Amino acid sequence: MEKGRERGHGRDREKDSEFTEKIIKLNRVAKVVKGGRRFSFSALVVVGDKKGRVGYGFGKANDVSEAIRKGMEKAKKSLIVIPIKNDTLPHEYEGKFKSAKVVMRPASPGTGIIAGGAVRAIMEVGGVKDVLSKSLGSKNSINITKAVFNSLENMLNAREVAKNRGKVLADMWG
Repeated sequence: MEKGRERGHGRDREKDSEFTEKIIKLNRVAKVVKGGRRFSFSALVVVGDKKGRVGYGFGKANDVSEAIRKGMEKAKKSLIVIPIKNDTLPHEYEGKFKSAKVVMRPASPGTGIIAGGAVRAIMEVGGVKDVLSKSLGSKNSINITKAVFNSLENMLNAREVAKNRGKVLADMWG
């Protein structure tokens, strides 16, 4: 899809007081039937509480608002926790899904979110304020979203690492 033709790109919606919703991609799909074309909509939605919990969902329906609502429900069911340290990620990580590859690095305070499209939306609703990222390979926003979530799920949490090694958190950070 050409740049600028993605509908709903970057729109914020705050219905629920707990979660912030961001539409990554809204797409109109046509099915050719005997009488002509039948249109439906698909929506890729990300929700987060800006405190480290984030999830994504993909909804399809004949109506835009219904597709967004379905995406929201699926996103709330798939919440994961991002280990955030000083408003950034704890370490560098690379996520892959099919041919999409996303590299995410921690950034110094005040850097902001240096990311494009789907990665930016996920980091904003997740509460990460400083991060550097690069999307490589596929430009498909669904695959990029899945690659980001793959990397976030595999990130190491400092408390868990310290507990597994039998040390205190203060010993780990020195």
